[in-house]
Amino acid sequence: MYTTQMDAARQHIITEEMKAVAAYEQMEEAEVCRLIAAGQLVIPANRHHTCRKSYGIGSMLKTKINVNLGTSRDCLDLDMEMEKVRHAVQMGAEAIMDLSSFGDTQTFRRKLVAECPAILGTVPIYDALVYYHKALKDITAQEWLDVFRMHAEDGVDFMTIHCGINRQTAQRFKQQKRITNIVSRGGSIMFAWMEITGNENPFYEYFDEVLRICREHDVTLSLGDACRPGCLEDAGDIAQMEELVTLGELTQRAWAQDVQVIIEGPGHMPLHQIQANMELQKTICKGAPFYVLGPIVTDVAPGYDHITAAIGGAMAAAYGASFLCYVTPAEHLSLPDVDDVKEGIIASKIAAHAADIAKGVKGAMDWDHQMAVARGNLDWERMFALAMDPDKARAYRAQSAPEREDTCTMCGKMCAIRNMNKLLRGEIVDIMEED
Repeated sequence: MYTTQMDAARQHIITEEMKAVAAYEQMEEAEVCRLIAAGQLVIPANRHHTCRKSYGIGSMLKTKINVNLGTSRDCLDLDMEMEKVRHAVQMGAEAIMDLSSFGDTQTFRRKLVAECPAILGTVPIYDALVYYHKALKDITAQEWLDVFRMHAEDGVDFMTIHCGINRQTAQRFKQQKRITNIVSRGGSIMFAWMEITGNENPFYEYFDEVLRICREHDVTLSLGDACRPGCLEDAGDIAQMEELVTLGELTQRAWAQDVQVIIEGPGHMPLHQIQANMELQKTICKGAPFYVLGPIVTDVAPGYDHITAAIGGAMAAAYGASFLCYVTPAEHLSLPDVDDVKEGIIASKIAAHAADIAKGVKGAMDWDHQMAVARGNLDWERMFALAMDPDKARAYRAQSAPEREDTCTMCGKMCAIRNMNKLLRGEIVDIMEED
């Protein structure tokens, strides 16, 4: 018998989830088992989430992406959120985080667990405010933990808790001057609770209880980065680094109880700091999978932050991040709609795939090879089938019909591929001739 995927791996038990991950990643089952035992690969798999697919998260695997969604006070439309879920699953997102902060959150969460095959994550700190519906100062340490337990019982596969910002880190933070202060929603809530009550962060103080809950339901911990930088100038400061050290210590404690761990990372960060940040995390947290929120590499592109995040995400994953949190064009501006979600997913998938090629993930280049062959043969239908977004690719060609089927409206009969193919077949190149 085993309690968690890590517990099974340490007993050399190959679970069904490990078999599925090994097949998907083209890896040996024994290697998957070994990496899980070492904490370098996780399979978020709450035993109550029975309809989920099994995905592995680790730097040596295909880079996975997460889609954030959920209701808010200003946008309380459960049907729209479920439509976002359906699109996310159809477009290949491996994970979905329900960040709902208003409404009947438990009903929505349970619906996700019952119907959604993606890995499911939540941030119980948000839900505690909704669930208890009382002033922040009146929520007790036990009540924070009770909501965490409720999410585990509901079937959530991984949960983000901001336990790295303890009273010591909070005091150090206050002594520094940041431009954007704390931009993590969960981190700011926990900071405020500690300031108001004078108590220690309950997820830090009662971390052993958190681990017991995780072990009972096989929940993967996502150790949140409350002090992630919210602008380039705040990146890499003492608060961020001190919190990372604390997360490294908590990782060791979790592993001692056979609990799987993901480490969350920045945030806003200039390009030239990304590699060092990834290396530092791998060192301090002993190779635990790194989950990055971007990184967003410039502060001046609101409306286009799916692009700024894709640039940073590709670099981060190439240097060792395992899990990319998508960013939509609505980042910093509004709750994303369905179209924003699509744009964010595609940008994140491009970043993930580019990184997989860079780090030599098995099979990553095969997709590009097939596309290159189709493009070389001017096989439009095959190109559409292989495209990351087939509908968009097909629509572009349809809206600008070429004179000839073996060209497009960019080059026409000057198409280099068309003419080289004709030359090498011994045919005449008819660029200026009329058909």
